[in-house]
Amino acid sequence: MSAPRRHVPVPTAETAPFWEGCRAGELRVQRCRACGAAQFYPRALCAPCGSRELAWERGTGRGTLRSWSIVRRGVNAAYDADGPYVLVLVELEEGPTLMSTLVGVRVGPALDAAEGVAIGAPVEVAFEAWQEGATVPRFRLVRRPEA
Repeated sequence: MSAPRRHVPVPTAETAPFWEGCRAGELRVQRCRACGAAQFYPRALCAPCGSRELAWERGTGRGTLRSWSIVRRGVNAAYDADGPYVLVLVELEEGPTLMSTLVGVRVGPALDAAEGVAIGAPVEVAFEAWQEGATVPRFRLVRRPEA
C-alpha cells in the first residue's frame, strides 16, 4: 500500500492561467469583458451573464476574512504535519470569495481558539510552494499598527 499524498492541483484549460499566476506570485482572477463581473473559481463562462468573453487580471491579493474554522485532523496522513490549521473563506477586493488556509497564526487547544482570527479581519495572499510541484495561495492576517 502506497503512502498517502497531497491532492495536487492539475491545471485545465480554464485553470492554467490561475496556477501560472500562483507560480509567478500573482493572485489572478477572471473578469468578464461583457458585464465586468470578477469570478472565482475559473470557468469557461461568466457566472452572472453567461458570456465567454473572459480575461485574466492580476488581483491585489488582499481581502477580508468572511468565515473560518479550525481543522485539527487532515484529510489524510500527508496533511498531518500541517495541523491544526485554520481553513478560511476570503472575500477578495475584486469581489469573488476564495477558500484557502491561514498561515502565521497559532491555534490553541480550545475548539475555536486561533490567535487574532476574526470575521472581517483584513488578509493578504502568501504563496506556498509545495514539494509536489504546485504553488498554492494561502493567506495571512494583515496586522494593524498599534495606536
